[in-house]
Amino acid sequence: MKIWHQSLTSIEDIPVYRDAVVNHLSKIARPDVDVVLHGMSKETYPQQYPGHFITYNYLQSLHKEQFIRNAMIAEKAGYDAVFIGTIPDVGLIEARSIVDIPVIGYGQASMHIASMLGTKIGIVNFLAPLVDQLRFNAQQYGLGEKVGPIIQADIGFYDILEGFDNPQPIIEKFTIAAQQAIAQGADIIIPGEGPMNIFLANFGIHHVDNVPIIDSFGAGIKMCETMVDLYKISGMSMARTGFFNEKPPAEVLEKLRSYYNLPDVSADMDFGLSIRSVTSSV
Repeated sequence: MKIWHQSLTSIEDIPVYRDAVVNHLSKIARPDVDVVLHGMSKETYPQQYPGHFITYNYLQSLHKEQFIRNAMIAEKAGYDAVFIGTIPDVGLIEARSIVDIPVIGYGQASMHIASMLGTKIGIVNFLAPLVDQLRFNAQQYGLGEKVGPIIQADIGFYDILEGFDNPQPIIEKFTIAAQQAIAQGADIIIPGEGPMNIFLANFGIHHVDNVPIIDSFGAGIKMCETMVDLYKISGMSMARTGFFNEKPPAEVLEKLRSYYNLPDVSADMDFGLSIRSVTSSV
């Protein structure tokens, strides 16, 4: 099985984060599963982390095209599933409507897993402008009533990168924010953005005051594996009726993509980093 991981960062240019993702995903994925990392194109951001380039509705909508296009490339290249590895689930609904392989979102997978393990979901993140989007997404996923406090940790992306060498300050700041969520009724915690999830997982932080912390990357990869298995075993697949799920005719899709000067897609446009190839060379 082969899973296309899609980051909202230019992950290839952030070796500390990339290596931490490789380390964690190599433990999560089954031995017969190869997860292949993909970042945004190198020209997308002027710096390592997208930051405010993803915290405005229109700007984020512009980024959707890379996620949608890459889902199409993944299908053509023979991947079995796509994992959108960012909590806003950029392009998730659109990508599902145009490819037949499973497309799983970090946010949706972690919220659904959390809803099965607890009664009130708390989210600890560090990009405050995403709060509105996370609540909107939760409503779309039918989980609006389950999502409780969303707390901003006094942490930034670059703090987390530095934390891989000096973890205790980040762990303490996350713990403070998680305790605030717990005090407001949360009995299960989702670590907001992917870097925070990967940091906590790499340092074995799975609970705060006996309240579980969701491994969102783990939930997403395991959901990919499960959906692929269920399709092969019992034919389970996406609904294909209605505005959100019906596939547009291929010729119409191709014509409109051409009209809007969007690039063609082909299997040879896959330039990802295979987790299996990295770990086997170590």
